[in-house]
Amino acid sequence: MNTYTVTLIRGDGIGPEIAESVVEIFAAAEVPIQWEEAYAGLACLEKFGTPIPETTLESIRRNRVALKGPTTTPIGGGHRSVNVAIRKAFELFANVRPARSIPGVQTRYNDIDIILVRENIEDTYAGVEYWQTPDVAESLRLISRPGSSAVIRYAFDLARRLGRRKVTCVHKANIQKLSDGLFLECFRAIAQEYPDIESDDILVDNACMQLVLRPERFDVMVLPNMFGDIVSDLCAGLVGGLGVAPGGNIGNGYAVFEAVHGSAPDIAGKGIANPTAFILSAVQMLHHLGLHADAERIESALRYTLVSGIKTRDLGGNANTREFTKAVISNLPPRSQVRAQNEPVTTPYYTPMPEPRSTAGESWQTVGVDLFFHALQPPTDLPERVGSLQLHAISNRGIALLPEQTNRYLINWYRARYLAAQPVSEAEVAELLNTLMPRLHWTTVQRLYRTRDGADLFSPISTD
Repeated sequence: MNTYTVTLIRGDGIGPEIAESVVEIFAAAEVPIQWEEAYAGLACLEKFGTPIPETTLESIRRNRVALKGPTTTPIGGGHRSVNVAIRKAFELFANVRPARSIPGVQTRYNDIDIILVRENIEDTYAGVEYWQTPDVAESLRLISRPGSSAVIRYAFDLARRLGRRKVTCVHKANIQKLSDGLFLECFRAIAQEYPDIESDDILVDNACMQLVLRPERFDVMVLPNMFGDIVSDLCAGLVGGLGVAPGGNIGNGYAVFEAVHGSAPDIAGKGIANPTAFILSAVQMLHHLGLHADAERIESALRYTLVSGIKTRDLGGNANTREFTKAVISNLPPRSQVRAQNEPVTTPYYTPMPEPRSTAGESWQTVGVDLFFHALQPPTDLPERVGSLQLHAISNRGIALLPEQTNRYLINWYRARYLAAQPVSEAEVAELLNTLMPRLHWTTVQRLYRTRDGADLFSPISTD
């Protein structure tokens, strides 16, 4: 039998305690895993000046699979999220969050079986943010065709591999027509390559309501990053909370599995942490490695333990971490009772990403400019025309300023949109900017494109 070397990151807070639980269970179950310890989190920040030492990244790079405990991320400041940094370092584009009802964990539902696949490295999690004025902070929401296509294709591949019936795209394309519209466009195109799997789409707000009213409507869900982050916690709530919610981060050739709950520093060291989510994440990792028999054996022991009433305090029991771990080990079924077979995976998952394309190749033509600027009052001296570019609108928070609207609540961040009827040259764009910029405290310039067949590649300015 093959032995796999896996990077183990114990993490912060309760991380070391729940990680030790998994290590003990794997040893008792004789799982063919060899652990290679690596480190990340607050202790590394104090010791090395970084929460993720290069040696940890090298370990993941070498082993291609890691099991990671929770790490603490400061709110509103401090170092960047270790989770986000690892996902970006290895382009772990798919966050896979199963939500499955667990006998013995009392909830309002008893038949949930949903797999949520969340895009993992784009959207607002790209972390591109700026102060535009003393009153306005901007966060860019980046949705790309390659990133969307990768996670959507993975969702369909996963559904086919697990024999699932349907994949649902969750989005907000009725409002975010370009960004979520692109995600939905990629979904519909890729869905045609999987005629054996049903596909549909739903707005994210309706999806949240339907998850509460009719969760059986969903099977596999695929979402952009931010929506996926929120809806995955909702799904976790349907089955008992983050304490029973596993998670895996999948990329081309790399995978990092982790419990999705926090590091709970308030109970660290007290021996009362619930290792269930981390055990289930480790089970998810075993399935990824093709060790299905070992995964089924450990999950069966975990479920029997919970059904028998042995639970940690957060689940309504009185067992501590050590007692719970020992109970799982004592409930491991004999290998002869396990129906699943190990099928070691020799080829890591890989999905090709679309090649980047040029605006020239797409026949995009420059037809204008949006110039964002800081001002305390609406400007009154902007030129109506510069060359062929005509002042189309001055807007505030995306709404055009009209002469009859004098009592609006305005923020100190405006946009001047200049458009031409026909494509403009680089010299004309430069002339516009040279004319406007000395007059304004500008913050951002955005080029406006139109296709040769007349389709605008920018959102209109509302007059509502």
